[in-house]
Amino acid sequence: MPPIKLKSSPSSAPAKRQHKAAAKAVAHAKEKARPLTRIQREKQDIILEAALDVFSLHGFRGATIDQIAEVAGMSKPNLLYYFPRKEEIHRRLISELLVTWLAPLRDMDENGDPFPEIRSYIRRKLEMARDFPRESRLFANEMLQGAPRIIEMIEIDLKNLVDEKAAVLTAWMDQGRIARTDPYHLIFSIWATTQHYADFDVQVRAVLGPARGGEGRFEDAARYLEQLFLYGLTPRPKG
Repeated sequence: MPPIKLKSSPSSAPAKRQHKAAAKAVAHAKEKARPLTRIQREKQDIILEAALDVFSLHGFRGATIDQIAEVAGMSKPNLLYYFPRKEEIHRRLISELLVTWLAPLRDMDENGDPFPEIRSYIRRKLEMARDFPRESRLFANEMLQGAPRIIEMIEIDLKNLVDEKAAVLTAWMDQGRIARTDPYHLIFSIWATTQHYADFDVQVRAVLGPARGGEGRFEDAARYLEQLFLYGLTPRPKG
């Protein structure tokens, strides 16, 4: 009797596709686990730099892989070899941005003098507004969309750091070294006033005009914000 060939079940084709997709994902994960060569690292840096331009200009929803590939000066298939999905590029940029963005707050020393520590924080935030305007706009765009891609980072990493530094500020208040106020809204206010000079830079330069809208606007802003916050935080005699 000749051997009987088994018929493919109706669900075998989808199962095969799922298996191939899983195998492809495993292979890609193994590929990513290998140490990158110098050329591969350089290619990734070029892609991330191009993506920062595109995302900061168009936001996540408006940006496309084709736009990023064009700005990076490479083919779309070449880009997809390094980053198969737009979400991966965006998440990598945001993750690296948060490390840089939060460094000044993380460096606030609870054992230091409160006023130099807060002054240093204000100045470093303004320096970042000056030196990283694209990164600031990237973060602002994500916030305006409800932070769907980084909400876990905000609810865990960012919140934990802000809680820690709010406790430092509260301790300084309890010691009578700075005036009592809401530590969270103090941090929010520093964020808002310093990042304004990145996110609304065109407006700032237009209103200040050629005479005051040059590079010196950041030093002018630093002096003003120091006066605003440090005067407000100076303890007043009771009664």
